[in-house]
Amino acid sequence: MVLVALGFVFGAWLLQQQPSLYDSYFPSIFIGLQALWILAPSLAILIYFNRSLHQLGVNQKVLKNLGNLLVAGLLGFVWAANVAAVRLSDELPKDWQQKSINVIGVVASLPEVTERGERFKFDVEKILTPQAPFNQIHVPQHISLNFYRNVKSPRPENAPSASNHFHAGERWQFTIRLKRPHTTYNPHGFDFEAWALAENMRATGSVHSKSGYKKLTNFVWRPTYVVENLREKVGSRISQTLENKPYAGVIRALVVGDDSQITQDQWNVFLRTGVNHLVSISGLHITMLAGLAFAMASFIWRRVPSLVMHMPARKVATIAGLLVAVVYALLAGMSVPTQRTLLMLTTFAIALLFGRNLAISRALAIAVLVVVMVDPWAVIAPGFWLSFGAVALIAYITVGRLKPFSAFKTAVHTQWAITLGLLPLLIVMFGQASIISPVANAFAIPVISLLVVPLSILGSLMPVDFILHAAHFVLEICMQGLVFLSDLPTWQQAAPPIWALLLAVLGVLWLLLPRGFPQRWLGFILFLPLFFVSPAKLAKGEMRATVLDVGQGLAVVVQTRDHTFLYDAGPRFSTQSDAGSRIVVPFLRGVGIKKLDGFIVSHDDADHSGGATSVLAQLPVTWLISSFGMDNNLHEISTKKSIRCFAGQTWLWDQVKFEVLAPTLASYENANIKDNNRSCVVKVSSQFGSLLLTGDIEKEAENALFEDVIEDTALQANVDKASGEDIFSRLKSDVLIVPHHGSKTSSTREFVQAVSAQHVIFTVGYLNRFKHPKPLIEKRYEESGALIHRSDFQGALTLDFTRINNISVNALRQSQPRYWHDKY
Repeated sequence: MVLVALGFVFGAWLLQQQPSLYDSYFPSIFIGLQALWILAPSLAILIYFNRSLHQLGVNQKVLKNLGNLLVAGLLGFVWAANVAAVRLSDELPKDWQQKSINVIGVVASLPEVTERGERFKFDVEKILTPQAPFNQIHVPQHISLNFYRNVKSPRPENAPSASNHFHAGERWQFTIRLKRPHTTYNPHGFDFEAWALAENMRATGSVHSKSGYKKLTNFVWRPTYVVENLREKVGSRISQTLENKPYAGVIRALVVGDDSQITQDQWNVFLRTGVNHLVSISGLHITMLAGLAFAMASFIWRRVPSLVMHMPARKVATIAGLLVAVVYALLAGMSVPTQRTLLMLTTFAIALLFGRNLAISRALAIAVLVVVMVDPWAVIAPGFWLSFGAVALIAYITVGRLKPFSAFKTAVHTQWAITLGLLPLLIVMFGQASIISPVANAFAIPVISLLVVPLSILGSLMPVDFILHAAHFVLEICMQGLVFLSDLPTWQQAAPPIWALLLAVLGVLWLLLPRGFPQRWLGFILFLPLFFVSPAKLAKGEMRATVLDVGQGLAVVVQTRDHTFLYDAGPRFSTQSDAGSRIVVPFLRGVGIKKLDGFIVSHDDADHSGGATSVLAQLPVTWLISSFGMDNNLHEISTKKSIRCFAGQTWLWDQVKFEVLAPTLASYENANIKDNNRSCVVKVSSQFGSLLLTGDIEKEAENALFEDVIEDTALQANVDKASGEDIFSRLKSDVLIVPHHGSKTSSTREFVQAVSAQHVIFTVGYLNRFKHPKPLIEKRYEESGALIHRSDFQGALTLDFTRINNISVNALRQSQPRYWHDKY
């Protein structure tokens, strides 16, 4: 069973690595049938000649296990392909993106309050927009909608006077505009398209408030909507009871799974201490609550002999634990990670109820098999590997022990095993591991799982306020300890190669063998490559620039041999999220960068500076340069050297030259200059190519830059301006980040001609509201002979300026495509 489960999981995982579903699906069936056709007679021959094979030293059991592994892998691959094909068939036609569609449907989830309105899942029941014979509309059944408040828009008919317009279970008529799921695709980043596919959320969009919207039914009676309505009421009770309490958002997240009210500072504390898994509805909470219910039911049942005669206490306790797990999972919204945990617990519970004395390895294998069959995308979720890995480690160190440890020693040993055992996975998946995580988890797990969560649930379901206040009080004490620990350092490491990960896992298993086992020191040797294998360094004079895909914004990381420079940090998405924490920092950690030697924020626009605060909070930065006033909040946050940018600033790192071309120092005295035109313009030059970073400069700044460079070059070269000799050498660049995302207010013909770039990159958001890049500007660069690149279509772009290839451009959507990604 263990081999079958491993083979099935590997097959499902292999499917998730495919660039195209059908290109891999149909050949897999053909190969599978061919393999079975070849294997069947081969296995028959092997069995027939068993005695001869035994005499030759061939172990038939090994061949049988290998056959089981291969067949299970094939079944896993084909099963995952079939489930994916069905899920992908429910899609929004590309032609109907961002077009107004009139629909009727039901609010299918607890609405999340956002800065500008509300967000909720919506089940589409009927399309009212007239359909053309040759242009049929298909709206996916399950979509996600945003409602943006607008004081000028009319109030919805029959809407309540409360701040929330919408409630779970209500039927509404909307005019909506939708997009297909689209991710900002970056190395070591979150893949929203994969997540949306796993969640069966096949389109995202917004309610067109100006077109009006109308509530048709107060409540649609369906079990899922009843549960969501209950969750909404429980969430409202928590928010009202703990109003103005600092950790009310954390309590709400622990009970109903809505983490939208947790602040960014609180998330930073959880991430740095390694307890972020405790904040969401994790498998740990469900398991601990089920275990608590099991222990209480068993204790009470055993005290009544007549009850024990009717049913064994163990079975009653199992039913009680499972019921508590189901109730909590429903209250938490039945998210995909919650479903995985519930399926695992259900598998164990069924085995106990039917009296099957399953080995822990077999029970775990069945649970893994069931989870992957229900959710084939679980194999690409970090939570899947971490949760099952933790259970497997606990079983590895405890099952079969002849002399059990004391309770305290067992707890310490278990914590040590989980910390050590999950370290390789944490480094591979997140690029860091908290050094103080074992200490933080040692007191946070029992406090949150056994005190805060039960008290929060009890207080939410009972009309007694002091229970919720007690839960918040306990959490507040716990948070004080976590805040103290969060100031201690974390270990950051570049994502290691697969061979180093496998050696580390083997080293963990070796180290956790019982005391006295010979040559345990070999485990340490196997573990070492995980920490000392690092990416190959660039040579002096070489550089690598990574243009991150941050949507409508900009963030560029430039690496030389021994230095790292960041230009802009992308946009702010909400009060809880920005490109700095979601994209820039995970990328830097993933490639092993532990500090920034320099950081320039080009200007004070949210799509360029929105993520800067998170970067400064999570990484050491040697110096910060920007065009902001010195009273800006960023300069106050930065504890290092912080100055304004101005033309003439230069520095040399590893034979790579960095030069600020604009704005001039005198321009700061002119208050009429727009922020866009005060962007810090930086040219990075190596012997293998150059890169021009332009921020959001517009026509006026381009002309000023053009004139300044002419004057400066003429003075330096001591030549006549009219001759044009060597005038444009400082503007000319091999690669250009297009000014202002391709706006029509930028990229004049003179500027395009002066730069004469071989490659131009438009950093734009998918179907952005500004409609960047403008077709006129895109055509202008095409006519100049430049190769066009777009971050929305190609994802993150890595440019290598090396002696081998001179300039090479690698687009992530082309180099690492997945079948769920849209093709452009």
